[in-house]
Amino acid sequence: MNKRILTISILTILVFATAIGQNSIKNSLPTVTGQTEVYKEIYQVDSAMFYAFNNCDSIGYRKFLADDLEFYHDQGGLHFLDEEMRSIKEMCDRNSHIRRELIKGTLEVYKLAEFGAVEIGVHRIYHRNKGEAEHISGDYKFIHVWQKTNGVWKLKRIISYGHDNMNNN
Repeated sequence: MNKRILTISILTILVFATAIGQNSIKNSLPTVTGQTEVYKEIYQVDSAMFYAFNNCDSIGYRKFLADDLEFYHDQGGLHFLDEEMRSIKEMCDRNSHIRRELIKGTLEVYKLAEFGAVEIGVHRIYHRNKGEAEHISGDYKFIHVWQKTNGVWKLKRIISYGHDNMNNN
């Protein structure tokens, strides 16, 4: 009988210790309450925007950009919507292609109150010039600030950085 009580006591302690351990691990992780839906929305809008970008669909790409877009690039400085659209058009017209691929596991999305969301991640950029095979340009960091107005997401701010500091090919 003492062995039975001892066994039950040990099992109870183990179950209790496991529950406390799982709870402390859960509490040490960043809270994502309320983030799941906005994460899904930003992931979808990001994917759709870059599908258009990757396929030289400048009209489709433009639909995702705010009229007052600001694009900050660690090598190119600041440029605005007109410059971004002109750059995409020129690239596609000369059959020089850039393809962007989000690196799995790097995406972070945080709600910005009622304004929108901030998206942070790392993407791989591929280049292909006319008559050449596609090659990896490198892996670069980005921050996107999205605004949601009347149910529509628009990209307001882009920060692209790490072009000198990442493990680039």
